[in-house]
Amino acid sequence: MDDTHPHDIAVADSNLPDPPSFEPFSAPTRGLQERRMRIFATIGNLVLNWSNNESLFVHVLMLLMETDHPTSVIVFGTLNTTRARLDLVNRLAKAKLRDEAIARRLKLLVKRFEAATKLRNELNHSMFAVDQLGEITHTNLMRIEEKRGRICFGRERPLDDRRLEEMNETAREMTELNRDIWQFLPELERHLRANRRKDSGGRPPSADK
Repeated sequence: MDDTHPHDIAVADSNLPDPPSFEPFSAPTRGLQERRMRIFATIGNLVLNWSNNESLFVHVLMLLMETDHPTSVIVFGTLNTTRARLDLVNRLAKAKLRDEAIARRLKLLVKRFEAATKLRNELNHSMFAVDQLGEITHTNLMRIEEKRGRICFGRERPLDDRRLEEMNETAREMTELNRDIWQFLPELERHLRANRRKDSGGRPPSADK
């Protein structure tokens, strides 16, 4: 009689990797725990600054669409990817902005945000590898990439001090970008109002009634 349990057969034939050792991750040494908290704080700071900047594009959309805040929030939320939201901003800008300097400034603000988005997405779509001591050592990007005609998956990057500084620098750039967008919004509003006055023959929009 074969005493082999069907579950044992399934495990023996499985393509799954061996489960990790959970103890080092749950209770790393004091030095590694401090480093882990530094990693968590760095990632959290980057994501917070990125999210605050993305939300500012609600106001950009409101001005470009010439609508109110609730409507722009509905449009922003309905377009449920950052790429779709930025595409709408870029297309509206091409249709509405007549001043080349204003258009260039908005385009640059979007590009700066997109540069940070690349790193933010990389962190949000990676698996974080932990060694036997409990140290977070590197990330594996859980996304398919195509390089030179070849499909790649799980691109590995070390999570060392140099990488953490890259995150900190991006967070600093996001802080500057946040201030720059706030400074730009009133100028964008003035430009679009001037366009409406020109279109109405120099009269305030209410004079059309």
